[in-house]
Amino acid sequence: MSAIACALGGGSAPLDSDGAQRIEVQVRRHGTAAAAQDWVADEVPVALVFNGISHAVMLATPLDLDDFALGFGLSEGLLAGPQELYGVEVAPDPAGVRVELEVSSACFARLKDRRRTLAGRTGCGLCGTESLDQVEPPMAPLAPCATPIDPAAVAAALRALPQAQALQQRTGATHAAGFCGLDGSVRLVREDVGRHNALDKLIGAMVSGRVDPRDGFVVITSRASVEMVRKAVVAGVTALVAVSAPTARAVHTARAAGLALAGFARRDELVLYAGDDRFISPSSAP
Repeated sequence: MSAIACALGGGSAPLDSDGAQRIEVQVRRHGTAAAAQDWVADEVPVALVFNGISHAVMLATPLDLDDFALGFGLSEGLLAGPQELYGVEVAPDPAGVRVELEVSSACFARLKDRRRTLAGRTGCGLCGTESLDQVEPPMAPLAPCATPIDPAAVAAALRALPQAQALQQRTGATHAAGFCGLDGSVRLVREDVGRHNALDKLIGAMVSGRVDPRDGFVVITSRASVEMVRKAVVAGVTALVAVSAPTARAVHTARAAGLALAGFARRDELVLYAGDDRFISPSSAP
């Protein structure tokens, strides 16, 4: 068991090294009760600390925290690029986990201009924002991308994604964000109890792995909020597919930024909200 797992286990069942705890439960079925064990996803406070200054505390699954640190820094506009992140150290803390980021002086100055203290909730990406100006800072639109995305490839990715969600299969409690190739292959997946966190982890993994975001599309197992759209745009993702609905603000933001956005992605069905000309079957292409 890792040092983080030992620190977070507390008086409950020990934290499994892959982000879940096995606990005693009682199952009631058909009028009878039986003792059993169940795997539940772990959710711990994760403090993101930039050059010794705590910037945000998010409730998250303590996996892939290096990816989370990089992805959060980039998607929040704190890091202008991965070169501004010099190092990441993950350390257990009596209250959770500390992720210590060593960043450039330019990043640190940017951070001081945009101080946000987040008591993070897994369902809210703006909790703790100090002013309305911080909700939607200026964002550069994407460079035009005409690469078509075959709806059949999206359907193939949706069929393959559950097999890559190991933690979801065990616990039923986590979201996933996956980068998929134009052929529908699932190339990278990150999971977390928070949908924003899963996307940040994926962004960090893509940047670390030098994945070109224009070579495919991102699938998220959640709704598409405006913050999810903004994170995708900042990361250079040109197409975002959500299994649930987008919000109106997300749709307007996607259209303004040039992001292709699909929702209600189930089996072979899609609802296209922005950039519908990107989702073209070869048989229907001119």
